[in-house]
Amino acid sequence: MSVGYATPGFLPRHFHTRSLSYSSLHSQTQPYHRNNNITAHHVISKYPSNSALVVAADLSSSNNGTRQPMAPPYNILITGSTKGIGYALAKEFLKAGDNVVICSRSAERVESAVNKLRDEYGEQHVWGTKCDVREGQDVKDLVAFAQKNLKYIDIWINNAGSNAYSFKPLAEASDEDLIEVVTTNTLGLMICCREAIKMMLNQPRGGHIFNIDGAGSDGRPTPRFAAYGATKRSVVHLTKSLQAELQMQDVQNVVVHNLSPGMVTTDLLMSGATTKQAKFFINVLAEPAEVVAAYLVPNIRSIPANGSTKPKYIRFLTGIKAYSQIFSRFAFGARRNRHVLED
Repeated sequence: MSVGYATPGFLPRHFHTRSLSYSSLHSQTQPYHRNNNITAHHVISKYPSNSALVVAADLSSSNNGTRQPMAPPYNILITGSTKGIGYALAKEFLKAGDNVVICSRSAERVESAVNKLRDEYGEQHVWGTKCDVREGQDVKDLVAFAQKNLKYIDIWINNAGSNAYSFKPLAEASDEDLIEVVTTNTLGLMICCREAIKMMLNQPRGGHIFNIDGAGSDGRPTPRFAAYGATKRSVVHLTKSLQAELQMQDVQNVVVHNLSPGMVTTDLLMSGATTKQAKFFINVLAEPAEVVAAYLVPNIRSIPANGSTKPKYIRFLTGIKAYSQIFSRFAFGARRNRHVLED
């Protein structure tokens, strides 16, 4: 099941959200530092070359590292986008005039979501198809579907993920739940990144890939959903590795970014609101998907508009914002019972 990524990992002394990775004081769209000592020559001479990758590297190198900004409207693909933050992102892109492909492993949910979006934004701007990101052929078919309807994808957002709606100690987790979480959040993400990169390398406009992180991505513990937290930690590492691979090949027309929605009041988040700490942090830090999407989408769209080739980490809930809201709660009682009734 594809679900939203906002998942609580509540600790009495150490709170965390998907936005509090590395330094909580980092900027909201923070570029990664790159190792400029590694060149395409090093990796081409050491590793077997992917012909498409080498061609893309040659093209970007011949352009002296410059790149023409992409003009809107943009073509967007969002996985796990029939509900929650994925669906909210789709709506916000459509409001901006973009074209959107949505998908889910449930054909019924896809059909329902597409019909609702078309009723509001028109038939010529949104498409949907069934896709299980854990299956390589499904993702390849998703790429073919997007190319058939839109020719190319400018922005691919990897949102599909799962916690199996399970909040319990790892010792009590079933084999099925663990397999569901790991194959969706880790294997599925890898497959989607692989196919998105292969597609975008051959696009004249290139493209941008955004990997959505989650609780645990900053290395803080996630009790009651340890497997989920471990997979979200791997999102950050995978994104950095892909950035390094593309840099080593001198590819500048494909860029991989991290996206951090923070805590979003999805069904998944609310299903974990069973402890005092969980309720506290949901009320203090969580926001509806529509609010988060309204902030994230303009920041996402600004990257291709500016012709940027530097990876970014876009955060909705920054460290400063989180600490400020917690302080306001303790000092003034702000946000009490905002989403759930506290004991």
